[in-house]
Amino acid sequence: MYELILAADAPELDDEAEQRFAEDWPEFIFHDEGVPPYRDRRREYFADWEFYFVDATDDGRRLIAGCWAVPLAWDGTVEDLPGGFTDSLARSVTEHEENVVPNTCVLMAAAVRSDEQGQGHAGRVIAALRDHAAANGLEKMIAPVRPTSKSRYPLTPIEIFMTWTRDDGLPLDPWLRTHVRLGATLLAPAPASQTMTGSVTDWENWTRMQFPSTGTYTIPDGLTVLHIDREANTGTYTEPNIWLRHA
Repeated sequence: MYELILAADAPELDDEAEQRFAEDWPEFIFHDEGVPPYRDRRREYFADWEFYFVDATDDGRRLIAGCWAVPLAWDGTVEDLPGGFTDSLARSVTEHEENVVPNTCVLMAAAVRSDEQGQGHAGRVIAALRDHAAANGLEKMIAPVRPTSKSRYPLTPIEIFMTWTRDDGLPLDPWLRTHVRLGATLLAPAPASQTMTGSVTDWENWTRMQFPSTGTYTIPDGLTVLHIDREANTGTYTEPNIWLRHA
């Protein structure tokens, strides 16, 4: 039987989750300097918004997927959307400290272990989180989504990519399709959802590429381009996402 459980209630799964759920993410995604100032407080304030999705049997719990979210206040307009992933994190923590009453669940990340993908588990996780949010009084659910196939089109602006559809009218991107099939609506682009910076050596290690001169580069798993400045010894990558709203 599939269950969405609090990660805090299954610490025996933590090591496996850390390993499994890092497999399908590019290394550079973990180097957003806007995240560390809020990371510990997010875990303290919102421990009840971090989940494992498990298959519970008589033999125990088998880890299938995981997700985490943050609650915040949103008035339902595009204008009031956070800037993206990092801004959602900052806003949720700040609002909590200011005693702002949340009304919206922001799905920040969801991942299915590689040997369980393609079996509909991502949809089950999203649906379970949506039900959990509603049961806890959050009337809206939104997500800054990282479209999985955007890396094939790194030169295409995110606002154009989000309009691409198949002949059946569903989004071209498979991760967007998963959300839309669950009733989600595409709201707006988030062109600067995260910003990753590092030295040239950092980026060469993260991407396993060489950057011999200052310039703009396409990188593996990058949704857009990396800007390298050899003189300043810096690389800057600004990750675009797409805002979705779930029914």
